Parts: sequence; structure tokens; C-alpha cells
Amino acid sequence: MLILCLAVHLECCVLVMKQIILVTGATGLLGSKLVVDLIRKGIKVRAMSRFKTPKMELIQFHHGGVMPDVDAVEWIVGDVTNPVDVMEAVNGVDYVFHCAGNVSFVPKDRESMQLINVNGTANIVNACLAHQVAGMCHVSSISALGRSSSGNYDESSEWIDSEYNSQYAISKHDAEMEVWRGIEEGLRAVIVNPGIIIGPGDWMNDSSAIFSKVSSGLRFFTEGVNGFVSVDDVTRAMIYLMEKRIHAERFVLVGDNIRFKEVMEIISDELGVAKPDIAAGPWLSAFAWRVEMIRSWMTGSRPLITRETARSAQSISRYSNNKIMEFFSGSMNDPRPFIRQTAQVFKKGKSGS
Repeated sequence: MLILCLAVHLECCVLVMKQIILVTGATGLLGSKLVVDLIRKGIKVRAMSRFKTPKMELIQFHHGGVMPDVDAVEWIVGDVTNPVDVMEAVNGVDYVFHCAGNVSFVPKDRESMQLINVNGTANIVNACLAHQVAGMCHVSSISALGRSSSGNYDESSEWIDSEYNSQYAISKHDAEMEVWRGIEEGLRAVIVNPGIIIGPGDWMNDSSAIFSKVSSGLRFFTEGVNGFVSVDDVTRAMIYLMEKRIHAERFVLVGDNIRFKEVMEIISDELGVAKPDIAAGPWLSAFAWRVEMIRSWMTGSRPLITRETARSAQSISRYSNNKIMEFFSGSMNDPRPFIRQTAQVFKKGKSGS
């Protein structure tokens, strides 16, 4: 009996290895790392992105500077908001990792987040149902867990409508509802809710922007707490859950809950710059985002601080990773060493060495 169970387990894993996997958002921080990890497992990958470039540059970066087998990747240009593009991308694949998304806390991006995060996810779900894919892994966010008076969150946390929910959080929650709708209609799917993902990506945007901000001499810090996770841990967990054919579950992916001040101090140490030394309490944060809003309006540039980011930086939110630790044969690692490693990558790139 034991041998039979082992054989079935191995067969399931080999089944995934033999088939074609679609990765949306394949040129982003998470998507590009996922493509690399799938290639390393010998899996045929179809990578979807709105842009023709950068792609091989990111793949090479995540592969330690060594170009992988590019023939293992079928690159297609497409937009998740276009149902025709999505139907064509999903046609012929067996599994889908849906990483595409728009992360923004700028008010004017509300419509684009609705289109990409919600409508785009609905298109992916519909295509997966139409083509009867074997499984889908949807990348959500810890922000989709809602708000809690205690500040403690896990997979059972219930969404509560609140004026304090960011537009990004609302869009990710609504996107999850599309996945659950698909599950009700027969789709095999699993949802992951990563914390703030740490890894080398676009230094001017998303979670990687904190490295460039600290490098530029950021003086202010807050005492807020949030969940952080390395991009390596997110991709490992996603692949593991897909190989195990986990269905109709969601998993918080967080390595540890860390104060923003500590994160900035780690980055400062690695970059050799002065540490932020001015505490920004609620009043100063509120003043800062208003001043930044005026500056942004006058210059036509994107604001560096918004009301939503100011609120997030002040909040103390702690996320439990107990569920993924119970399922995962590996473990969720302390993200601090990865913050240091990523800072060194940033430093090397900035110096041009």
C-alpha cells in the first residue's frame, strides 16, 4: 500500500513536469523568477507579458548570469485584459500560474487596477474553464485578507468593507472572488497571499523601490509592521502547491513580520548609507502625503507618498504562516538575509560593477 501511494505521488509530480505551464506577468519580479524555477525543473513554459522586453535579461539575471535553455520558454505578447489574448494564451496549456497584476496606491490608478487585477483575473478564470486546464495558481496578496481590529491575520480572516481598505486591496479581494467563482464552476485552483515580496526587480517600482529610496537618503521611518517574504519562497511554495494538486485553498506566504524601520536599517547597512533617523508619526505622515499630493499635481509626476501608503506604513499588521508551514515540505525562511542579498544586488547594479 505504501509503495502504491508513493507511486501515485511520483506520478502526479512527473505529470506536472511533462506538461505545459503558462505564466502570466512573466516579466515582473515574481513571474520572471517563477519562469526560471520552472525551467530548472525541466518544464515547458509559455510566458505571457504585455512587453517584448525585458525578458531574457530578467531570466538571465535570475539564473545567476548564465543564460538558461531559451528554447524551454515560449514567449507570447498579450494583455490579460483582452479576452482574445487570454484565450489564445491558455489554449493548449495544462497549468496556469497567474502572476500578472497592477500594484499601485495612487488614486488615479484605480481604473487600471480594476481592469488588470479584477477583469484580467476573470478572463484567466474563464479561459481556464473553457480549455479545462488541470489547475491554476492565483497570486493574490495579504492585503486581500481585509482589516482586523487586532492586527492579526491568517487565511480565515474575513474581508470587511472599510474606508481604510486601499483600492489595491479591494481589487485583489475582488480578483479572489473571481477565482472562487471559477472553483464553484469546476476549476481546480489554489490561491496564495504573499506578503511584501523581497527580490531584485524594478528598483523604481513595486516592492523593490524601497532599496532605491533608502539609497537616495530617506530620512524618515515609521514603527509600522508588515509581513515580508523572499521571492524564492513564494515561487517554491507555488510550485509545491501545484505539484501536490492542492485545490480550493488559500495560503498566506510570509517569512516573518518585520518593522519597516528594521527593514530600512538593514538596507542602509548593506548600502553603506545613513540610516533613517526621523520618526514619522501619524501627524507627520498625514502632512507628508498631502504635501506630496500637491507636488505631484503641480509637476505632473507620480506621488512618492499617498494617503494609502502613509496609512500602511503606520499600521501594525502581523500575518500567520502556520498553514503553509503545515503543508509545505520545506519552510518559509527568514527574509532578512534575502533583504541583505537584494541590497547587494542593487548596490552592484548601481555601481555598474
